[in-house]
Amino acid sequence: MKKFFAWGNDLHSGRRSIPFVPKTKLWLSIAAVVLVASVIVPLVNGFNFGIAFTGGSEFHVANTSETDETIGTEAITSMVPGAEPNVVPTSDTSLRITTDQLTDDEMQQVRESLVAAYEVDNEDVTSTFVGPTWGQDVTEKMIRALVIFVAIAMVVMALYFRTWKMSLAAIVGLFVVMIVTMGIYATLGFEVTPEAMIGFLTVLSFSLYDTVVVFDKIRENTDDYESNRRMKFSELVNLGVNQTTVRSINTSVISVLPIGAILFIGVALLGAGTLTDISLSLFIGTIVAAASTLFVASPFYAWLRSREDAVQEQEQLVDETRERLGLPDRAPVLFEDEELAKAERAESARA
Repeated sequence: MKKFFAWGNDLHSGRRSIPFVPKTKLWLSIAAVVLVASVIVPLVNGFNFGIAFTGGSEFHVANTSETDETIGTEAITSMVPGAEPNVVPTSDTSLRITTDQLTDDEMQQVRESLVAAYEVDNEDVTSTFVGPTWGQDVTEKMIRALVIFVAIAMVVMALYFRTWKMSLAAIVGLFVVMIVTMGIYATLGFEVTPEAMIGFLTVLSFSLYDTVVVFDKIRENTDDYESNRRMKFSELVNLGVNQTTVRSINTSVISVLPIGAILFIGVALLGAGTLTDISLSLFIGTIVAAASTLFVASPFYAWLRSREDAVQEQEQLVDETRERLGLPDRAPVLFEDEELAKAERAESARA
């Protein structure tokens, strides 16, 4: 733990530096590859949408001493051969079973078959039907909420930072979180439910919060950068990211640990359900969001600004200052580097 604190102090002081900005092309190239894969996988495999999105029939079995999925599958396919049921234990004594849309007669037959297969009372097996129209309505509302959220976030970020480039970089990081998380869900076959979408929207808020914390420090470091002759603009941005790295890690760990505990309890003790769906999307999204802020949003912002004439001129002047003073082409430790101060004093003495 002491080494971690020492490492964090070194990052904050500038004695150590993770090359977030110097290796912008590397990080953005990796992000681009991951994004492409996250888009291709859903196109090939598709998403495992829950019944709320697809519609169908759902059965709940309670107070059973046996939660073997095979029993439920055989009980349903014996009545409706093409049903393709999805049996998921929700606790040690209950299960949830979803199928494609069944007729009223088929639902009654399946219900009776489940009662016999799991040896429970009639009232322990309940059935519901979700129509495709309702599922479509849920999908439309989800997309509408997502579009509104992103639009408001763009406007608020632009007003807060007073620059559209920071807003754009933050939104790019946000889209990376969205697409990569969806790619993970499609790759691993996790079920997409309304509860998972609630957790997903919560993750987007966390992603923006983490980005705002990092960008605030970057803005503080780059304030009046035009007159700075000790550090380049890109070095100031990289310093700001490094100074908030430990905070981002700590915030993410503090967030992930309780979510992981809830996820473990949901899976190991309570079985699949609302708690598991929400915590799973939070768990995956929080990790992706932390990585996106450090390795995508911040380097992308530095790349956007690097194309400005004022930034290029400032960095050229810093290079000239270092060359004149005979200093290596590297960023000083914060703004009090002894080597730079000594060279400046020597130049003053010669003058």
